[in-house]
Amino acid sequence: MDSSSPSPSSAPSGSRAASNATQRWSILRRALLARSSSARALGGISSDHQIKDGTNNISRKASRGFNLIECHSLPISQLLKSLGNSLNENDFECQKDVYVCYKLPCRGSSKLDLVCRKEDSLELNDIEASNKYNIDTTGLVCCWPSEEVLAYYCINHSDVFRSKKVLELGSGYGLAGLVIAASTNADEVVISDGNPQVAEYIQKNISINAETFGETKVKSLILHWDKEQASEMLNTFDIIVASDCTFFKQFHKGLARTVKSLLKHSATSQAIFLSPKRGDSLDKFLGIIKENGLSCELIENYDPTVWNLHKKLVAGEDRTWPNYDKEHCYPLLVRIGYFSEF
Repeated sequence: MDSSSPSPSSAPSGSRAASNATQRWSILRRALLARSSSARALGGISSDHQIKDGTNNISRKASRGFNLIECHSLPISQLLKSLGNSLNENDFECQKDVYVCYKLPCRGSSKLDLVCRKEDSLELNDIEASNKYNIDTTGLVCCWPSEEVLAYYCINHSDVFRSKKVLELGSGYGLAGLVIAASTNADEVVISDGNPQVAEYIQKNISINAETFGETKVKSLILHWDKEQASEMLNTFDIIVASDCTFFKQFHKGLARTVKSLLKHSATSQAIFLSPKRGDSLDKFLGIIKENGLSCELIENYDPTVWNLHKKLVAGEDRTWPNYDKEHCYPLLVRIGYFSEF
């Protein structure tokens, strides 16, 4: 930026938006170059700090989100040591993966161990798989803040899930589904994602935490929203949960059809979504939900702890989340069902 250019804080909103878009493409370009051997030979690796700095300036992603569930990261070797011979080291990519230990804020202080990718470890082959199977790679990026909020919400509403058959859609590493399995006495929990790589992580995390689930049956599933679902699953789930699954508009119709085809026909059955507005994306999804003959309820203030944290971030009283933006960061609660009255 030359000396005559306006600073980001003084530039018009349209200029800031254009600048942010340009910066995002620049970051992606440098990231790809830095991973190629020719770029390294030309000194491309020196741009790593530029990539990180640029990302911090524009990204709304937070590594810890709302900090609702206590957790800490450890090397995979630490997990293998704690589990003894029950896992094979060859099942993990120690250079890419990290082990995150969650202490759940519920009776008995249940613990969950999750294996996930290290942040910023997305590779070109991940994107190639995304294009091949018409899926997105967001589940590999991190455990997104909305997923943490969904997990926290499920802990605080455990009675809703007791003795129920539950499905999580677009689960990523499966935090919310695993929390439901570990803390609510659900009858069965199916944790699904359309990305086969992500589904592998889900299955690993189910295996790692198997002793935590008690009598609850837990399994992973590769589930594509744009395909016909297996007949034995149709309209069998009491509750469907999902977090931040409404961002990509091209998936809205498939997601709505999936909810309608898998949710049980019952006055007490419901889908519970937590999603930021993200421009008009959430509103458009809710319109498609209604077109499919389903009813929905949108709730802004659904938990006092989450709401108070949100207000502090908006007011600038809490600066732990750079670039926090209500439209893109705060998940709204959506309840979906077959009837107008829940």
